[in-house]
Amino acid sequence: MLKNLYKYPNEAGTDEAGRGCLAGPVTAAAIILPEGFTNDILNDSKQLSEIKREGLRPILEQEAVCFSVCHVFQDEIDEINILNASFLAMHRALDAMKQVPSFILVDGNRFKPYPSIAHECIVKGDGKYMSIAAASILAKTYRDEYMATIHEEFPMYNWKKNKGYPTKEHREAIKEFGLTKYHRKSFRQLPEQLTLDI
Repeated sequence: MLKNLYKYPNEAGTDEAGRGCLAGPVTAAAIILPEGFTNDILNDSKQLSEIKREGLRPILEQEAVCFSVCHVFQDEIDEINILNASFLAMHRALDAMKQVPSFILVDGNRFKPYPSIAHECIVKGDGKYMSIAAASILAKTYRDEYMATIHEEFPMYNWKKNKGYPTKEHREAIKEFGLTKYHRKSFRQLPEQLTLDI
């Protein structure tokens, strides 16, 4: 059973999705859940089916005290690297919240401190605390929705299914068709490559 509040009322959970992808943005969400919030299905987004994630999204959006979702796109990822882009996405999601949180729970073991608000990093926090799990659901569903949109422009990569992750199918498409404007040029797109022809 996931815990609801950890240290303070009005604490925000934050998480990102898409860090290991070859294409598309890294997407982060921040959310404050109401005190006493419960949901029997809510869990780490990776542990849930797409149908369950999509079903949870409107519940979380409706019941949250406030939430925000932010994309950091591939050009910025290439410029500042994926770790910094992940921190930036989480900071921007926190910036956009309508209420200032009292404390920030971060999934993972590293975070760039957010101005004036204390935080704690929790390894596998999306499987331990409701607010982080909720953030993981929002980040994942919003990013998947975006990847399905750009799939229409470049259907040969099948981003609707692989979401830009380095699947065999995605890598084979890169071999055949090359890179698009949505690919992260700083990433090792193919296992055997040493440099990119760009």
